[in-house]
Amino acid sequence: MPAYDGDGRLMGLRKLTCTIPEENENLRVVQDTLLPRSGVLGLFGFNTLTKDVSEVVLTSRELDAMAVYQETRAPALALPAGFSSLPQEKIVQGSVQVEFHKIILWLGDDVRAWEAAKLFSKKLNEKRCFIIRPSVEDPSPLEALRRGVKLRSVLSKAKPVVHKSIVSFAQLKQEIFSELTHVEQVAGVKWQRYTALNRLLKGHRRGELTVFTGPTGSGKTTFISDYSLDLCMQGVNTLWGSFEINNVRLGKMMLTQFAQMNMAKHLDQFDTWANRFEELPMFFMTFFGQESIHKVIEAMSHAVYVHDIAHVVVDNLQFMMGSNGDWSDRFLKQDSFVGAFRKFATNMNCHVTLVIHPRKEKDTDELTTASVFGSAKATQEADNVLILQDKRLMSVRGRKYLQ
Repeated sequence: MPAYDGDGRLMGLRKLTCTIPEENENLRVVQDTLLPRSGVLGLFGFNTLTKDVSEVVLTSRELDAMAVYQETRAPALALPAGFSSLPQEKIVQGSVQVEFHKIILWLGDDVRAWEAAKLFSKKLNEKRCFIIRPSVEDPSPLEALRRGVKLRSVLSKAKPVVHKSIVSFAQLKQEIFSELTHVEQVAGVKWQRYTALNRLLKGHRRGELTVFTGPTGSGKTTFISDYSLDLCMQGVNTLWGSFEINNVRLGKMMLTQFAQMNMAKHLDQFDTWANRFEELPMFFMTFFGQESIHKVIEAMSHAVYVHDIAHVVVDNLQFMMGSNGDWSDRFLKQDSFVGAFRKFATNMNCHVTLVIHPRKEKDTDELTTASVFGSAKATQEADNVLILQDKRLMSVRGRKYLQ
């Protein structure tokens, strides 16, 4: 399945290979291969468009685009990475945004597709965007074709993206129904390595602020690195801001966690695992030590727009703030930083995990939400508060655990 840019150049291929295992002839195994391996940048179906086209259907899969075109003859494109990302290359900025007067977003039939459609419509100019609301009656294009649903009738149901500040219950009704019928998806992305977190938090959701703390030397960075890597491996586009250790050390630790082996003792496998790690949607900010909150928020906003970041990790707040000023100034400064991260998480619909050191307390005392450094604003603003308790210094059988 070829993908082209706005000038008609071939940008990559997606190859689907179906095999039938000898041990089970009723089973079909489909292998998805991308060329180049780093990802396809073009849009499938773009080479079929003519200059006089003013309306286009944007889908998340090549087979969906083929179904739309086959049944309706409406111009249809497929995104290169499904609904997880809308690339900001010339093909989208120069062609989809400028030339098309009407863009119908038909990305799928679940909550994630609906969220992606609303997010992408903001990038593509909401005034010209129309959305197919996911429902049982209006599934994805390929599924609709299989069921015998008339795709042209589904396209006629596309609704314009309304004013962002005005909403009625009638407009919320379908979303409420979707949340009630897709409880597991609404709960968020589940952790694979830390299943206990699924019981505590239900899942990782966009738009929330998580505050994470723990004693000095307890392994906060090590844990939060693996915690974020777990989600990234499941397709959660992640941006790391490491203000305490440099990106090379962080990357080395992540690669070790990703491969689950000591890479220093298996250098012959470095290229294999490094190449696999490169395929993850993981990005890093280059800030280190004290930095302006405005520069950090600007970089985060850019990453959300360009790379569709869904999870930002800031490790840690004290190193980012620096040590200038007296205690009262630092408290006020921290409150303003926390408020900025809270506002960013809500407005950008992006999860922010904020690592904050605790106050200096006795080793024998168990940390609580009141132990987080600064005023109570950090824990009040947070949707989730995670505490890494370290009892190894208290007893021989002491252990580390999360609360």
